[in-house]
Amino acid sequence: MAAKTQKTGAVFRTEGVTKVYDMGEVKIHALRGVDMALYAGELMVLLGPSGCGKSTLLNILGGLDTATDGTVTYRDKDLTRADERALTRYRRHEVGFVFQAYNMIPSLTARENVAIVTEIAENPMTPEEALGLVGLEDRMDHFPSQLSGGQQQRVAIARAIAKRPTVLLCDEPTGALDSKTSAAVLEAIENINRELGTTTALITHNEVIGEMADRVVRMSDGKIVDEQRNDSRRAPGELEW
Repeated sequence: MAAKTQKTGAVFRTEGVTKVYDMGEVKIHALRGVDMALYAGELMVLLGPSGCGKSTLLNILGGLDTATDGTVTYRDKDLTRADERALTRYRRHEVGFVFQAYNMIPSLTARENVAIVTEIAENPMTPEEALGLVGLEDRMDHFPSQLSGGQQQRVAIARAIAKRPTVLLCDEPTGALDSKTSAAVLEAIENINRELGTTTALITHNEVIGEMADRVVRMSDGKIVDEQRNDSRRAPGELEW
């Protein structure tokens, strides 16, 4: 699969972003001056070991956390100056989140878990359409206890994209899954990126997953230490674990 051409406009841009957690006598420097851009329609993989700052950066991009210093812009809007009301609206309408934990409500079916989002979104797709995009047409009326871990994660992806977000942010979405199940989950994410053009950032510590990306950004000790653009993207089913 050919890699996408980089767009001139950035959906996200960070400049000099730092994050310091004050733990009393100890200050933890999670981010140390991060300059980065995320471009429209691309699939970016953010690589690095645990504790390098990947999740902190993703949470700041998604409006779940705020930077200590520096600037974060989303489509030329300064998120670092946004109040909580503006950030809430941003999270609700612009960003889809996928985490390692599936966060399913056990008493609701797959269809109902997705409907939680579609009922409050401004221009949602139907739960059926969202679940179809992740290949779960035949499991819509199953409860989480009747689904495998990979299927639950795909429901979580359907829930994240049902509101038609501009950006999909995925934090170790395959961290608790085996290689075969991981490939199915990554195929769902890749399909969303390809079919809907959803700008996607996926963080992982697994180097192999970087082969499915348009661009790979590596982090270490709160900094970006390397960046490379792939000439072509490998399909998730072709990755060698």
